[in-house]
Amino acid sequence: MSRPPRTGLATPDGWTQLRAFTPARIALGAAGGSTPTAAHLDFQEAHAAARDAVHEPVDWDRLAADLAAAGFAPPLRVRSRAGDRPTFLRRPDLGRRLAPASEAALQAAARDGCDLAVVVADGLSAKAVQRHAVPLLAAVRDRLPRGWRTAPPVLAEQGRVALGDACGALLGARLVAVLIGERPGLSAADSLGVYLTWEPRPGRSDAERNCLSNIRPEGLTYVRAATKLAALAAEATRLRLTGIGLKEPEAALPPARDGA
Repeated sequence: MSRPPRTGLATPDGWTQLRAFTPARIALGAAGGSTPTAAHLDFQEAHAAARDAVHEPVDWDRLAADLAAAGFAPPLRVRSRAGDRPTFLRRPDLGRRLAPASEAALQAAARDGCDLAVVVADGLSAKAVQRHAVPLLAAVRDRLPRGWRTAPPVLAEQGRVALGDACGALLGARLVAVLIGERPGLSAADSLGVYLTWEPRPGRSDAERNCLSNIRPEGLTYVRAATKLAALAAEATRLRLTGIGLKEPEAALPPARDGA
């Protein structure tokens, strides 16, 4: 979250006025040859928030309840082959593969396929998923092409982006959208990303996906992200591809100041 600069710099910086345009740590001033104490404490606070975002677990029960309150079908709960958080962080490969029991559960839940499957994965920021997944999904639902069939949301514990490929394939989805917590930075610990993949299946590369990043009220707002994603999904279906061959249809964007 962007924070206003603290006052009381020992030696003000000539670029201080630029801080009104960015949460980046610029124009901090100086106290002798060091960073001012206030700026140093701000940095430590941001670093602690980033660490918390990585290590805190998502409250999946609460997220499922929030989805139900927003009118979504009961979600499907799955896990990757990373059995716990330390393993997830050390073994990215395991976070990309479904646990055997979860594969069986999705096979049992699959029906006649669907146009879009949505996977919500914790990734590297529980805060991002907890805060932004449900309002973003509600905004996306309102903008999908008429008549599209969607699968129940999938909640994926200890999941990375590529886990969505297996989920989408098992559900018979033409497209999968993976909502995932992004790696925290020192300006934002709660950014949500979305990755869209045509005909998901294990083995898809990152070049075959489209990504929307920094989704949060202070970044790419829910309305703009949902509009972009719905437009990309419609265009992906027309061209039968995602990734480097699919460009964002800029004409579909709402005004930047949408208030969402």
